[in-house]
Amino acid sequence: MNLYPLKFKPIFKEKIWGGNKIKSILDLDYSPLPNCGELWALSGIDENPSIVTNGFLEENELNELVEVYMGDLVGDKVFEKYGNEFPVLIKFIDAQQWLSVQVHPDDKLAKKRHQSLGKSEMWYVLQADEKAELISGFSKEMSEQKYLDALSNKELKAILNFEKVSKGDVYNIPAGRVHSLGPGIFIAEIQQTSDVTYRIYDWDRQDEKGNERELHTEEALAAIDFSFQKNYKTDYHATDNISSELLNCEHFTTNMLSLTETVEKDYFALDSFVAYVCIEGAVNIAYSEGKEKIVAGETILIPAELKELTLIPEPTGKLLEVYIK
Repeated sequence: MNLYPLKFKPIFKEKIWGGNKIKSILDLDYSPLPNCGELWALSGIDENPSIVTNGFLEENELNELVEVYMGDLVGDKVFEKYGNEFPVLIKFIDAQQWLSVQVHPDDKLAKKRHQSLGKSEMWYVLQADEKAELISGFSKEMSEQKYLDALSNKELKAILNFEKVSKGDVYNIPAGRVHSLGPGIFIAEIQQTSDVTYRIYDWDRQDEKGNERELHTEEALAAIDFSFQKNYKTDYHATDNISSELLNCEHFTTNMLSLTETVEKDYFALDSFVAYVCIEGAVNIAYSEGKEKIVAGETILIPAELKELTLIPEPTGKLLEVYIK
């Protein structure tokens, strides 16, 4: 039987800093968690694999399907590079409190320490409360010694770059960049398939037993990129009914596709899967043998062998279009 667009069971994650926007904004009222910080919409992480919910492949795990269908599912070059591990992790994240200030290793360091991919990611802001802020990078020229001095003197916040956030903002968070999400921010996150995080600072937060979370001060040192950027926010221009690039990096490409009318998509020149992440409205995805519908909060995986699609909004829809060039 032929491959078809695959839908998946959401994976909900309770977090100390989580809230209720996954339920209230996305209307995913089947989340059982009071502080649902994350929804993993598409995951190849071994401990948390996505499970298919539609068609004859229902109940199969994502990485098992990659192993069986190989390039037909993910693209020949993608399979050659990543093997049986699906290379992209897609999440929705609701920050009700500050997340820890953290950094992720690049591919080289992650492979050496954890036999894992590194973790570069990007954020698309779905909603932000008034005066909401995030942290991306440093606020001034930095060195390892200046950073260590600030850390030991409890002055880390003075050297971090705080940014006011609005709906539609995009931030590229490459491996090595210190970062954190602040209270009142709701995002879609596209990242490499990795769950390796080094926690630098956790706002002196304690659990119900009075214990602070573990920090990874030494591990983080080798991972941090101390370079300073004048602009950390990603500038882009989006046009309705056209795939408009938000970020193109070696690990993934993400486009905005804001639909107000029916659009035909042709992927004959692309040797990759395509993931559609619905962030607003609803979209029907028609292909040669049928149709699937996704609504805000859902992600659908288009196998690499499916080259022609018709996207039909109801009556409008907004998608993040993710693939590997």
